[in-house]
Amino acid sequence: MAFSIIESIPLAPLTTLELGGRTGFFTDIADASDVAPALAWARQSDVPVFILGGGSNLVVADEGFPGLVLHMRTAGRRWREQSGEIRVDVEAGERWDDVVADAIHHDAGGIECLSGIPGSAGAAPVQNIGAYGQEVASVLRRVRVLDRSSLEVRELEAGACAFGYRDSMFKREPDGFVILSITLGLAKNASPKVRYAELANALADNKQPSLSQVRQTVLALRRQKSMVLDESDPNHRSAGSFFTNPIVPAAVATDVAQRAVAAGLAGRVEEVPQFPLSDARVKLSAGWLIEHSGLPKGLCMGSVGISTQHALALVHHGGGTTEDLLRLAMHVHKTVLDRFGISLSPEPVFLGLRWQR
Repeated sequence: MAFSIIESIPLAPLTTLELGGRTGFFTDIADASDVAPALAWARQSDVPVFILGGGSNLVVADEGFPGLVLHMRTAGRRWREQSGEIRVDVEAGERWDDVVADAIHHDAGGIECLSGIPGSAGAAPVQNIGAYGQEVASVLRRVRVLDRSSLEVRELEAGACAFGYRDSMFKREPDGFVILSITLGLAKNASPKVRYAELANALADNKQPSLSQVRQTVLALRRQKSMVLDESDPNHRSAGSFFTNPIVPAAVATDVAQRAVAAGLAGRVEEVPQFPLSDARVKLSAGWLIEHSGLPKGLCMGSVGISTQHALALVHHGGGTTEDLLRLAMHVHKTVLDRFGISLSPEPVFLGLRWQR
């Protein structure tokens, strides 16, 4: 076999949280053709399989994972014009931010607001990554996958991926497929569409920003929140946003705002961040809920804490355990639930453990 199986290696160095135990077996996948044989080996050896990308959205149990970890390291980007847009086929192991930078080099618009998001291209559809008014689902054209049951390669159109807010079929069915590559369709010679208020305010003095200027502004905003990987940043050991922004019925959003006013946390209901959606539901700000429930940025609980720059990021200061992190996460969850009646849902993938709220 072209790939090699290594026994018992630590997973913590392969995650941005730098937490977690060891895996029973491990292999680097540098060629997509090695995925099927690796899965066949795992099936024959009767061990579970986990697909690892950049490790930026992953919480690993202290006990580790007894199965086989496939670390996707495949590389390659192929650009072309098709159907009036710029298409790019991206191998799963490519760094997502490199794809964004290359898109701007090709004067291709549609993902400039997704600059600075860590992780791999293959992981982008799983979470349906999004930021500053853009989501990868809006530009995804197809996904090349390996069906884990049949070990056959298939191509899925974007409509088959059942995308939602930070959600997809791949996230709901983690044992169904291995993403081998993705195809994006980007706008040719595009002018950026700035939809997000924070980004628009940052670009207020530039009425016609270029794709590159939008990218640099997004990176600057993310750096201010410690949301760009930087080992010199004391908040760098994190999984980014630990909780998703809750999406609730309008009546629940109204109740949250009224609770905030009654508790003196806001002067008027309009001061509580709420974002109406097209389906009559409302998206709330998880970061606002956390801070206004009495959990300040910079809160420490031993070796873990809340980022000093962003209330949504839980950080590992070093020398801690996953158990420490989960204890903090549950404390945040309970505090927000008690204050506002909102149950926050975690965004990262959990390996070797379950989220128990």
